[in-house]
This record gives sequence, structure tokens and C-alpha cells, in this order.
Amino acid sequence: MATRDYTTRRQSIVNALVVKLKTIDGTSGFLSDVGNNVSPRLKFWDEVDDFPALHLNCGQETREYQGGGFKDRYLNITIRCYVNEEDAVDALDKLLEDVETVVEENSRLAYTDRQGAPQATHQISIVSIDTDEGVLDPLGVGEILLEVRY
Repeated sequence: MATRDYTTRRQSIVNALVVKLKTIDGTSGFLSDVGNNVSPRLKFWDEVDDFPALHLNCGQETREYQGGGFKDRYLNITIRCYVNEEDAVDALDKLLEDVETVVEENSRLAYTDRQGAPQATHQISIVSIDTDEGVLDPLGVGEILLEVRY
């Protein structure tokens, strides 16, 4: 198979982000422990059995064409955060803070593309953070929308 200069790297980026998010283990300054409850696929609320949990989902991808044949790609990723605790608002805030820490520390995320070549994102930015504000207490859900430039 011939190599390509441009291939979709959506799932490769998500998988690398999942590996980083699994480091949220309640130690080394982390406030939460997600264990292995990090999924590269979005699940429906009723499918979530173990808490806290993080589920990622790729969204829209756009291109910006530069001179000289270069192009930047922008990928939206949603990280949905689930908790189930007596004080769901506080637990969700801690989990969101942990996720933000991991994202900020891995803004230039290393990953391997579909052809096995090492790659890295140019930048990962947090676009927004949203929560249910305690409406579902003792359950809590929050979303972090990322923009990945690669």
C-alpha cells in the first residue's frame, strides 16, 4: 500500500487521548480516580455502570488550506464526564479539573497514525466546559469540548 501524506487521524488521536486520560488515578495531584473507565466511544447515559467515567466522541473536522500545499486540520472532540456521588457537583468539578490538567499537559499529543508513522498534534485547546449543575444529583454529567489542530 502506498503511503499518503494526508489520512484521517481521528481515531488515532482519540485513542492516544484515552491513554493519557487513564492516568487520572487519584494520585500525583489528581483528585479523581477513573481507573479503566475511559472509552474512545460515546455511550448512552443508561449504559454507564461504573463511575467516574469518561467517554470521548469525535465530531466535526474542518480544513484550512495554507500556501505551498499545506493544510491544517481541526477536529472537535467531546469528552463526556460522568459521576455518581453524594455531592455530584463537587465530584464533577474535581473530575473536570483533572481532565483539564491532562489536556493542558498534553497539548502537543504524540500518537501513531493508521500507517504506523509517529505523529503529534500541533495544539489541543479547550473550547468549552459545561455541566448539568446538579440537576441529576446524585448523578452528574459534564462535557468538555476540545479543538485539536493537527
